[in-house]
Amino acid sequence: MSKSLLQQFDVSEDRLKAIVSDTIAGADDGELFLEYSEAEALTFDNGRLKTANFNTEQGFGLRAVAGEATGYAHSSELSESALLRAADAVAAVKGGYSGTLADAPARTNRHLYADENPIAAPGFEAKARLLTEIDAYVRGSDPRVRQVTASLAASWQHVEIVRGDGQVVRDIRPLVRMNVSVVVGDGDRQETGSYGMGGRKSFGDFLAEDNWHFVADEALRQALVNLSAAPAPAGTFDIVLSAGWPGIMLHEAVGHGLEGDFNRKKTSAFADLLGKQVAAKGVTVVDDGTIPERRGSITVDDEGTPSARNVLIEDGKLVGYMQDRQNARLMGMKATGNGRRESYAHQPMPRMTNTYMTAGDMTPEEIIASVKKGIYAVSFGGGQVDITSGKFVFGCTEAYMIEDGKVTQPIKGAMLIGNGPDAMHRVTMVGNDMKLDPGIGTCGKAGQGVPVGVGQPHLRMNQMTVGGTQA
Repeated sequence: MSKSLLQQFDVSEDRLKAIVSDTIAGADDGELFLEYSEAEALTFDNGRLKTANFNTEQGFGLRAVAGEATGYAHSSELSESALLRAADAVAAVKGGYSGTLADAPARTNRHLYADENPIAAPGFEAKARLLTEIDAYVRGSDPRVRQVTASLAASWQHVEIVRGDGQVVRDIRPLVRMNVSVVVGDGDRQETGSYGMGGRKSFGDFLAEDNWHFVADEALRQALVNLSAAPAPAGTFDIVLSAGWPGIMLHEAVGHGLEGDFNRKKTSAFADLLGKQVAAKGVTVVDDGTIPERRGSITVDDEGTPSARNVLIEDGKLVGYMQDRQNARLMGMKATGNGRRESYAHQPMPRMTNTYMTAGDMTPEEIIASVKKGIYAVSFGGGQVDITSGKFVFGCTEAYMIEDGKVTQPIKGAMLIGNGPDAMHRVTMVGNDMKLDPGIGTCGKAGQGVPVGVGQPHLRMNQMTVGGTQA
């Protein structure tokens, strides 16, 4: 779909803008969010194409914000009658309220990704054939392979945001992802490994033979490492976190606590700590939605605010929060381009984009060599975090013992347990090898999922609690 979404309505653009303006008049903020999206997903599992899905979706969400209250209505019907019904419902939030409409976001001509629809090429048959090739390649790589699951997913989202003053902001967002999961076995023992990559671009780069070979090889390597892993010990250990994907712990244990809504409501462990030392010196954390073609990047957020590189923690000191327009206004701060929503059926809220810790000056080898006895966590799986207390639990999907400064036995079942603010004070060494994850992150909050990126360099964290399975 190349033409404006405004033209999909059965009324003129001027009439549509007038309805939006009347709805928002007297409120503090608001917008009409229009969306058209296409999504495709193919999964090859256990030697056959198991699922192949394609769907399109379109609709609008209309919002008015009055102080802390929000009126929101959405519909998949792009018509004047549907918009007027939504306007009647939304306008109720203004009852007895008299606000001043906030200034519109700044405009931008920046383009962080191409408009090209990744679903269009290669075609369905070529994608299905590639998944078959991946399955055959992995099975032929090692006789211990028992199951292979490979998937390709792509989406193309066209959004337009109409503000009360008539300003229109447009963004077209491509997104692709490739994943391979492998089960290997030896006798009665079975272990798994997985790897993926993606970004806001076409499939071209990811479907190159060298790239999908790398994804498949990494998934198999991790599975085979786990097949030889010993049960993880439990206790208190110095921990070394690898660069890249382990930044998911930073995202969950610290990032969510720095979102504006949790801090305005004082439900975050970081509430009222601006200007205070919340991490060890040398720790700098950034949320950056402006990195070209990254999974978490957005040219503008879902309120029309241009994305930005926002420093959250600088040399251990808390210097900023991630903000949407409503929470920024209520806290007397500036919107940071972090107002995001899953779709037109959802309201925006402060969300992360690409959140990472910046590099230090130590080499990974120096960090590992500094540990007498500890654990080297290379990759994480699922985790749980309590935003209010900051407490977290993360499972390691690939980990090793460190003994006398050397990486030794792989271990399985290690659970990293801690508290986000406390853990940040336990960082004693920061590597010089900051790396972003390969483009696989999806963040959940209040029932909404959005694509995100994470990253970090190698880190040493002293005396962290580890839950293990060793008898």
